Amino acid sequence: MKTKGAERGAFDFRRLINREDNIGQLLLITAAVFVVMAALSPEKFLRFYNFESISFVFPELGLLSIAIMVAMLTGGIDLSIIGIANLAGVLAGVLFHRLAPGASASLGLNAVAGGIALALAVGVVAGALNGFLIAKLRITPILATLGTSQVYSGLALVMTGGPAIVGFPAGWNFIGNGKVAGVAAPFLIFLVLAAGVSFILSRTAFGAKLMLIGANPKAAVFAGLDTERVVFQSYVLTGVLASVAGLILSGRTNAAKSDYGASYLLEAVLIAVLGGTNPAGGRGTVLGVSIAVLALMLLSSGFQILRFSNFLIDFIWGGFLLLVIAINVMRNRR
Repeated sequence: MKTKGAERGAFDFRRLINREDNIGQLLLITAAVFVVMAALSPEKFLRFYNFESISFVFPELGLLSIAIMVAMLTGGIDLSIIGIANLAGVLAGVLFHRLAPGASASLGLNAVAGGIALALAVGVVAGALNGFLIAKLRITPILATLGTSQVYSGLALVMTGGPAIVGFPAGWNFIGNGKVAGVAAPFLIFLVLAAGVSFILSRTAFGAKLMLIGANPKAAVFAGLDTERVVFQSYVLTGVLASVAGLILSGRTNAAKSDYGASYLLEAVLIAVLGGTNPAGGRGTVLGVSIAVLALMLLSSGFQILRFSNFLIDFIWGGFLLLVIAINVMRNRR
């Protein structure tokens, strides 16, 4: 018994050290990005307004990145998160316009609460559909979510007819643009949800099962785990996180459209991998993803200040993603 306990303790200690090494590397990358961008354009990059703007944009990308991480923990991926986010915002906008045609901006808190409930319901239903296709019908995650992404985006497009829906209530706009004690409201929402997901993954049986399924699917089956149920629930969680991101995005822009945030998908995948998530499953932390989001947001802000072309930025993100994946593969082999 002593030997087993010692072995388990040694394993936990090594795992902790590896995780902290990854966090340490991320912190160094973030610090390096900050120093370089501050040196290149100190008068613009170091302005308070720049960091305040980041605190408002950070949450939606952060939640989408955590959603990708949750999907990756089982060895899958969710390419439909942008479609879910936009569909949630569009349906809420349609609801507001139906409740008060031509005067939706004047709706009160009851209508806002109804819109929030509808947006979250979209996340649950869309995530459940993804989970059903992947866990029950055994469709490859990348194919299943690629298909549902088109379905969700198509539904949003049909409902809007192409143009964006504008004129959300003031209470809804507060979710994306408001401040609480001087802190951006969306950032506070992110902190609460990130802490909740971190607790679920590290302190609950569901989180332990999720990690085991991703690390060793055969062992999970032999251990008697209901893998279908756990995978199904993970995609429901992913859908809810995406719908909250859509809620924040529509609140920040006071609009909703079928193709908003299209570039977020590549960035979310990049952030999840950069944050230490293993695309093959079994490893990933909310803290690592959060630090990676911060690093990428600082880098993106610096690129915009330096007037980099958006096409060049996409090229850099794609190359950076390939580089990070190659480095992670080499580290895993060692």
